[in-house]
Amino acid sequence: MRLSNETEVENKEQLKAIIDGCLQNDRRSQEQLFKLFYGKMLPVCIRYVSDRDTAQEVLQEGFIKIFEKLGAFDHKGSFEGWIRRIVANTAIDAIRKSKKDPYRTDNDNDFKIGAEDLMVDREEMETLDLKAQVAMEAVQKLSPAYRAVFNLYVLEEYSHKEIGAILGISEGTSKSNLAKAKMNLQKILSEKFMKID
Repeated sequence: MRLSNETEVENKEQLKAIIDGCLQNDRRSQEQLFKLFYGKMLPVCIRYVSDRDTAQEVLQEGFIKIFEKLGAFDHKGSFEGWIRRIVANTAIDAIRKSKKDPYRTDNDNDFKIGAEDLMVDREEMETLDLKAQVAMEAVQKLSPAYRAVFNLYVLEEYSHKEIGAILGISEGTSKSNLAKAKMNLQKILSEKFMKID
């Protein structure tokens, strides 16, 4: 069963049928759910994890959690939002596992500005809308601590109190890391555009 582009009510009914199939451990339904949300959730992982291979691994782990917790979804809120929270939390857990407490750092030197991967000349910049790509590349260059707080606050719209609870830091540390993330992003972006001009 594939979701059609027809009315939202029919989509909700089809999605509910896929969810019900997943709850019965139907492999076909699980595959359909995975294919339906893979493209939307991979960018969520990439925002937290710098390389695509690791992001794909995190997403796989996220889907395992989604299938395990599917019975807890109450069909009242947005299913995509519910999935997004699980995937984002899985990405945060992966960062926690890979580094020893990276969220407690206050060191301004813990991010590195890497060498340019792509040489883009001025004509291409005028014809292509690369703003989002450039911004995401800059976010990827932030330290795990700053990147996690920036993503949770700006992109996932968590409050500093919620971020503190998720990452095990104080609300003040969350605010501080966000401010430092913004300063570092400005520095990264200004250096990138100085090189282009």
